[in-house]
Amino acid sequence: MSKIRIPEPQVTAARQLKVGLPDDYGNLATLADATIRELTKPYPKAGLMYTLLMSNTRLDAHWNMANYTTVGKLGYNDHGPIHARVTAAYAMQIMTLLFNAHVPLDVIQSGAGGQDDAMLAVLAGIMMHDIGNATHRQGHEAMSVILARPLLERMLPEIYTDIEQLTLIENFVLSEIQSHDMNPPPLFMESGVVAVADGCDMTKGRARMPFDLGKIDIHAVSALSIETVNILPGKTAPVEIEVVMSNSAGIFQVEETLVKKLNGTPLRPHVTVKANVVGPEDGHERNIITSVELRNGRLNPV
Repeated sequence: MSKIRIPEPQVTAARQLKVGLPDDYGNLATLADATIRELTKPYPKAGLMYTLLMSNTRLDAHWNMANYTTVGKLGYNDHGPIHARVTAAYAMQIMTLLFNAHVPLDVIQSGAGGQDDAMLAVLAGIMMHDIGNATHRQGHEAMSVILARPLLERMLPEIYTDIEQLTLIENFVLSEIQSHDMNPPPLFMESGVVAVADGCDMTKGRARMPFDLGKIDIHAVSALSIETVNILPGKTAPVEIEVVMSNSAGIFQVEETLVKKLNGTPLRPHVTVKANVVGPEDGHERNIITSVELRNGRLNPV
């Protein structure tokens, strides 16, 4: 069966604006896959969970339908399999730094499991957090929980033989999914990691999909300013999220997408955010668009 197709953007000035700008989102997904596999090597349960997630046909269908809904119907950015891998890589990096700093995690503190189990819970939660978009954007958090539960009940028995522990880990995963968009706010550290990792996926490659389909607003323009997001060891906290921008318009995206999420999670004391504008050699910021005009009720580049 063929994949669900996202509408192709028309060849307009909007397409021409990306000439010379590398569309790195696909490459970022490849790098994300390698990062996940490398960081889960010390955690065999998490590594097996990643294999099960990536080979699950129903999950792949949910991802593709989520993209058809969000990108094709609503003009939003990617919410499919690439977004799942990119955010999972951010989450695995954050978790590794939290482990290194001996930050208490709720899976461990509650007695549900150890580091491997916490890593698995976050990985499963972040990979499935947006699949509810397959039916509609509105209420997608609750629908993601509904769609994820039968998948977990098939995959988790491949890893856990103790039904009580399996159930506890499943509860953590579902809580992460339910609270990833801050409605309701996350209660657990692992849920905070999922929410913040989701907010880190804001680079220009992801934003270019709706932009090419004609979406011109501050969200799209701001996101097109984000060159890279890096997860680093922090100087004043265990984790530093470094956002590299080519235009100061990216500050809007950092504030609205990342900082709002971070401030509403238990992860806040353990993470700092740093944003830098890196302009071309002449010292000026890169122009995202230079002129727009209203056509058929929407702003379009001219």
